[in-house]
Amino acid sequence: MLEMQKFPPMIDHEPSRREGAGLDDITTELASTVLRILRRQYPILVFFVLFAVSCGVMYLRIAPPSYVAQSRILIDRGRSPFVQQQSILAEAPVDAIQVDSQVQILRSDGIALAVVKKLKLTEDPEFVASEGGLPRSIADFLSISLPPQPRTESQLTQQAAAAVLANLDIKRVGITYLIDISFRSRRAERAAEIANAIADAYIADQLESKREANRRANEWLQDRLGELRRQTLEAEQKVYMYKADNNIVAAGGKLMSEQEISEINSQLVIARTKTSEALARLNRIDAVLQLSVPSEALVDATVTDALSSPIIMKLRQEYLDYVNKESEYSERYGRSHFAVVNIRSKLRDIRISISSELRRLAETFKSDYLIAKQREDSIEQQLAASVSQSQSASVAQVPLRELESAAQGSRSLYNSFQQRFLESTQQRSFPIPDARVVSSAAVPAQKNSPKALIVLGASVIGGLMLGGGIGLLRELTDRVFRTGQQIESRLRRPCVALVPLVMPEGRGRNKTPYQIPLNGHSNTLPVQPRTIIPNWGAIWTVVNSPQSHYAEAIRSMKLTVDLSGLRAAGGVVGLTSSQPGEGKSTIALAFAQLVAQTGSRVIIVDCDLRNPSISRILAPTASGGLIEVLRGRSTIGEVIWTEPLTNMAFLPTAADMAVGHTSEILASVATRKLIDQLREKYDYVVIDLPPITASVDVRATTHLVDFYFFVVEWGRTRIDVVQRSLDAADRMGDKLAGIVLNKADMDTIGHYDAYPAMYYGNKGYAPRY
Repeated sequence: MLEMQKFPPMIDHEPSRREGAGLDDITTELASTVLRILRRQYPILVFFVLFAVSCGVMYLRIAPPSYVAQSRILIDRGRSPFVQQQSILAEAPVDAIQVDSQVQILRSDGIALAVVKKLKLTEDPEFVASEGGLPRSIADFLSISLPPQPRTESQLTQQAAAAVLANLDIKRVGITYLIDISFRSRRAERAAEIANAIADAYIADQLESKREANRRANEWLQDRLGELRRQTLEAEQKVYMYKADNNIVAAGGKLMSEQEISEINSQLVIARTKTSEALARLNRIDAVLQLSVPSEALVDATVTDALSSPIIMKLRQEYLDYVNKESEYSERYGRSHFAVVNIRSKLRDIRISISSELRRLAETFKSDYLIAKQREDSIEQQLAASVSQSQSASVAQVPLRELESAAQGSRSLYNSFQQRFLESTQQRSFPIPDARVVSSAAVPAQKNSPKALIVLGASVIGGLMLGGGIGLLRELTDRVFRTGQQIESRLRRPCVALVPLVMPEGRGRNKTPYQIPLNGHSNTLPVQPRTIIPNWGAIWTVVNSPQSHYAEAIRSMKLTVDLSGLRAAGGVVGLTSSQPGEGKSTIALAFAQLVAQTGSRVIIVDCDLRNPSISRILAPTASGGLIEVLRGRSTIGEVIWTEPLTNMAFLPTAADMAVGHTSEILASVATRKLIDQLREKYDYVVIDLPPITASVDVRATTHLVDFYFFVVEWGRTRIDVVQRSLDAADRMGDKLAGIVLNKADMDTIGHYDAYPAMYYGNKGYAPRY
């Protein structure tokens, strides 16, 4: 027997293609994927969009209209020019915290109750209705009358105030001191009326709070002023009596001795300053005269008085002139020339003259210093005498200062409180609020909500989001195979055929069992024993519609077998699936029919010993078959059935026979010998095997089968089930020729892959029954 050709796992080239693809290709592929998802899920999207729009329309029908009016106030601590005065109460600066506090006051129950009382809102059904808002609107829409409930006046007031606060919106305008007051109502006039009433109530509350505060402060000030007046008179009387007892005389608020000491102290400071200046000049000129021999440094030495001496200035000018001449003559005649030597002698004489003049100035500085020192000592003696004389007066001055300080403090405090009392009296007659109305609320021209465009737009967006989310969830949970690319990428195996779904129409079911049509002709053949009687059902699609896409898919499977080179050796082809009902028996029969149509010798063996579905269809009356041959009770020729149109042979399994230990039977030596005999007689041996998950029989046939085709039902078999099945039958993996994707719905496959839809959409290739 020819050695089996191995089929390596298919390599997924999709990542490499993506790596080499350009950005435009990736974008196009992504857009195509998104469009396919939308085509698959568009019913969900349409349903939820229509549902959301319906909800939006219902909301627009039952939701009552509302109008919003807005007034604006300004927190202002300014005063009118003719009442400029200082408040007797401490006022906090207007900052963010203060403005936010005023916002909370506007939202308080006190303001709301004042508005309710002023506008008599307890008589307005909008604010005291037994059922308000959306529930009442629904009841009105359904013509349901809600019975009123008896309530007290206090309950009505509280309900109306709560309704006012619920429809009130207070907010600060940016970082300014402006506050917007917005109120929502079902009536435009009522909305503007309440917005203005809230602003007025706030201003009135501000005025009332100021009046009350000023009244309490005025009463306290009156009592305090009487007490301060008495304390001030007592303190001033003590000062006068103490001065008279101690004979203290003062001028300009100070004692005479203190004024004398102050003047002498000022003279002493001036004298000390002059002494310091004279000593500094003397020290500087002495430092210059310390030079033993008059030199050029003596000429350059700086003393303030020397710079102002005309003699020294003249000598220094002459000195500089001779220095320039010496430099010029030295370059012209040389340093040893008589004229150069004569100039040097004159320079030395000038330095000696400067030195003599500086010594004369030093004597003058010394004389000035001695005079200033004597004046300083004289003033110090006078100061000491004056201090001694004032010590006795200072002893009595200490208690006097304490008495004067107490009297002055009492007087100052009394004057301050008296001024505050006058201001309080003025403020009580003309209080000024800390806020004012900038703009009053006007009657709104159109309703604020509900707005049809916004509601419908939000409904459409919400429906799209909800439908998109559910559609995406369906995509993520759709763990089945839909395209051949999925099979190749997930299973790393080729998808050799995409078999369309064929729906039986029942035609030909009642054909006479003794007459067999021959390709539509009227010729008939006599029915022989063990003859398969065909009809126009779905399992005969390959015979009845050889040009259909269904037949073309089966032809692709045959081509895969032929290209392997096993045809001449009598190749054994086995078909299996993950679970029952995926159509593997139908595919096996169609494959055998197609091979038989080409003139090749083919036999199909029903090895699904537990559920021989093909035997029930092709040979329902068979009393013997595979089991009898293996047990030696019958020969192959005695149990084989034949289909006369294509000469396809069939080895059935008796449908009414219970078989145990099926895996041992398939793995036995007798079964192998039987398959070898069939190899020698037939070009193709097609074996219908049981599903992998139902039994271990498939693994027992790996020594018999050359090819395996694994059938997967389109849109039904889960990916993880197929993967586990292939992992369980690992020995079959080396002989797995490919995956057959069966029962593909050609009406919806275009939503997953565009090419099969175009290919199978040609009605000229539709199957006929």
